[in-house]
Amino acid sequence: MFRVSCIQLRSNNNVLQNLNKTERLIVKAVKQKTDFILTPEVSSLFSLNKKQLLKTCKTMVEDEYLIGIKKLAKKYKKWILIGSLIIKVSKNKLTNRSVLIDKNGKIRTYYDKIHMYDVVLSKREKYFESKTFSAGKKIKSFNLPWGRFGLSICYDLRFPNMYRKLSKAGCYYISIPSAFTETTGKKHWHSLLKARAIENFCYIFAPAQGGTHYNGRKTFGHSMIISPDGKILKELKKSEGVITVSIDQQLPKKLRSIIPSLKFD
Repeated sequence: MFRVSCIQLRSNNNVLQNLNKTERLIVKAVKQKTDFILTPEVSSLFSLNKKQLLKTCKTMVEDEYLIGIKKLAKKYKKWILIGSLIIKVSKNKLTNRSVLIDKNGKIRTYYDKIHMYDVVLSKREKYFESKTFSAGKKIKSFNLPWGRFGLSICYDLRFPNMYRKLSKAGCYYISIPSAFTETTGKKHWHSLLKARAIENFCYIFAPAQGGTHYNGRKTFGHSMIISPDGKILKELKKSEGVITVSIDQQLPKKLRSIIPSLKFD
C-alpha cells in the first residue's frame, strides 16, 4: 500500500502566488502521510494569452514554480507530479508540460500535452489551444516505486486509445491533471474518468482546477481518485484543497486476471 494525494487549485496569473498556495496544500498532504502528490493542469499560470505568456513563461531551468516544487519534493522526501506548467521551449513556442519529480527533487520524466483543446462550446465560450501551445508527440510513462505510471493531461481524456496504449505498456496508475470547463465538466467529467479506469483496470489520479478564475473562466473542479473498478475513492467539489487515499498495488493486477480484456486488442 502507498498513499496518493491530489491537490485542487484555482490558479491565477501570478506564478509566486500559485506556488505559495501549492506549498500550503503540499504541507497538508504531507501531514496526511502521503507518498505521491499531484497538482492540476496549468498549476503555475492560468492563461491562454500567448503574447502575455511569451513574456512571462520561462524554460525548465528557469521556471520559478518548478524550482520551488523541486525544493519541496526534496525537503519532504515526496514524489510530486506537477500536473502541468506552461514552458517556453523557444522564442515563440510554448508547451503545456506535465513534470514528474522524485523525492530527491530530481526531474525523472515529463510529458507534453498531445491533444489540443480546440472547441466552440457556444458563441461566448471558445478555446483554441493550438494557437497558444505546440502539441506533444510522445506518450510517456515511468516506473514509480509502486509500479508503472502513465502521464496525460485534461483533453487527452477523450482519446481512449492513448490510455489503452499506456495500460498495455504495463501502467497501473494514470494521471489526468485537468482544467476542465464548467460547461463540459458537468456533462462528461465523472463518466469519462470512470470509463478510463474501468476499461483499463487502472487507478486514475485526477487533480483539477476548480471555481471562477481571475479572468472569468470557470473550471469544474471535482478532483478525484478512482479505483481500477471505477469506484470514486475520494472527491473534492469546488474548493481548493487536497484529497488523500491509500492505494492497493495488487488490485489492478487482480482485476486484469479476472477479466483479461487487455489481451484481446
